[in-house]
Amino acid sequence: MKRIQIKLFRGAALIMLLLAGCTSILDEQPRSIYTPDYFKTEKGVYGGLTGMYAHLRYIFGNAYFYNSTLTGTDEATWGASGSGSSFQIADLSGGGPITPSNSDASNLWFNTFPNINTANGIIENASDVGVSEALIAEARFFRAFDYFMLVQTFGGVPLDLGAGELKFNTTVSRTSVRNTVPEVYTKAIFPDLLLAVNNLPAVGRVTGAVTKTAARLYLAKAYLTYGWWLENPNNIPTYPDADRIDPDGHAPQWYFQQAYDIATTAIDDPGPFGLMPTYYDVNLAKNDRNKEMLLYADHTQTSELYNGSSLSYAGGGDADNFAVWMLTWAYTALQSSKTSWSSAQTVNSVQREAVQGLGRPWVRMAPPHGVFANTFADKTNDSRYDGTFATVYRGNWPKAGITNPTLFNANDLSVAPGDPILTFLSEVPADAIDYSNSTYKSGVGAGVLPNRADYVIAPNAISRLVYPGLWKLGTYRTDNGTGLGQPNAANTRPFNIAKFSELYLIAAEAAVKGAAPVSGKTAYDLINVIRARAGMWRWDNNGNVEKIQDNSADMTAATPAVIDIDYILAERSREYYGEGHRWYDLVRTQKWSQVAASYAICGPTLGDHTPATVTRTILPMHYLRPIPQGQLDNMAVSAAEKDIYQNPGYRVGE
Repeated sequence: MKRIQIKLFRGAALIMLLLAGCTSILDEQPRSIYTPDYFKTEKGVYGGLTGMYAHLRYIFGNAYFYNSTLTGTDEATWGASGSGSSFQIADLSGGGPITPSNSDASNLWFNTFPNINTANGIIENASDVGVSEALIAEARFFRAFDYFMLVQTFGGVPLDLGAGELKFNTTVSRTSVRNTVPEVYTKAIFPDLLLAVNNLPAVGRVTGAVTKTAARLYLAKAYLTYGWWLENPNNIPTYPDADRIDPDGHAPQWYFQQAYDIATTAIDDPGPFGLMPTYYDVNLAKNDRNKEMLLYADHTQTSELYNGSSLSYAGGGDADNFAVWMLTWAYTALQSSKTSWSSAQTVNSVQREAVQGLGRPWVRMAPPHGVFANTFADKTNDSRYDGTFATVYRGNWPKAGITNPTLFNANDLSVAPGDPILTFLSEVPADAIDYSNSTYKSGVGAGVLPNRADYVIAPNAISRLVYPGLWKLGTYRTDNGTGLGQPNAANTRPFNIAKFSELYLIAAEAAVKGAAPVSGKTAYDLINVIRARAGMWRWDNNGNVEKIQDNSADMTAATPAVIDIDYILAERSREYYGEGHRWYDLVRTQKWSQVAASYAICGPTLGDHTPATVTRTILPMHYLRPIPQGQLDNMAVSAAEKDIYQNPGYRVGE
């Protein structure tokens, strides 16, 4: 099947974004405003649907929205180049308060409401065209998807964009009323996803189109999330104020059971989807769009038009896929010498290259020590550490025109192209690492161990400046030739949003919350499917060598007999580290302050290898993000009404 190809168009800003509009369209004539008549044509329906897939690019892969989903959790803190920016602010560790003006979650608000209105237009008008219910179900899926993202992030949000609840609006509206969380779920999310499950095909109409399995995943996840919201175990406040009572009269337990039943149904009836045989293969770039991927924001290296971004240089914005830059450190500062270190002639032995383990470094975010000591404690049996991080940086200097066949590196030992220049060690070694750099000046403050030609850094010496890179999301091009390629372009890979594997974890979480499991699908059984796969190796990524090894028995033997929410959260982080799930997982389960209230990391200066414990101030108010200032500024209402519209804790004077 062909892949979805999308022509992008960014129209002028639309007031509040609570009006007709879409950010992109398939056809030759771009539109910033749609009309009902347009959606009463087959061309209009397809154009609107194409825009829905395109809008994902402006959210997923955007580094600033990415910041709001990870920084401040146990997966990420601010990196050396993020000091004083919204990355440090999001960490809640002394960089200043999150406000309506600096919250990077605003990206979600401003890119979903135009898409929701486009969905309203299709759903309301497309039946006049005679298009299939499957096509209309795609619009329903995206309307539900956007509302689900919004309600998790901001609390209750408007269902009326100016023409009535869930109605297509064609005029500017300068007023807005927020619906409650139960209203958003029961009036919009659940009905749309139920219809999407019923009417979407098992196989997408084109590669990347949404399917019945994707709709089941999001319906199960929405039921699970709403069940937690109704239960509210830690008394986290909501807004607008609403009793934790379901309008349909269901208890939280009903929703947990629904989540379990729908997720396990999807597992048993997967259509063309399923688990890849190894974790490495899930994230290996040449396997992109594999059978595990249910939803992604697509990109391509074949056309700037359909990529939505320059193929040679990107500034980091709009539809650029540049999230992984944030967790990429400045490895290009690594130095080796053309001559013996007694009379050094240093060169940068690891050049910026458009390959999955390297790419463009921005150093805005960094993984704290707990990621390596706790989340990925098992680095021997579990392949997910090796399949997540770049921990070995190898020489590639000939691609930059440096002709020396070998260079001198640590301990004055020679290295050839492809040899390790720097290794992040899996464990703290028995021998003390010499970080003095008195003779062998790595350029990044790394250390040396006797008889090793590579520089080394122990896991307890990882800092805000130097840390393993995020291999799994790394760049990938097939047009590099024999050179360094285009490492300054945005990533041309799809940004994965939903994976088939999550169905197992959703069902397991629902079972822990009390859903009655069927035989063979207890929480323990479901978790062990994922853990067994994690024990399967076919390639040692950082060793750059084939590794055919089955550690699945060891992995499942280490699974605790009784699974609790803390264990599921740990498994989710091992499976989806750095993919943008973590803040939502911790907010859903109300575990954020328990899991991420403190962390350890070394400082942001060169050669700092002294761990410091940092405390975060995570308050109940932070479980909702602020309504963006741009939304408030464009509302033609009084200052008092704007204040009431805003979430508590973020209001003027608070």
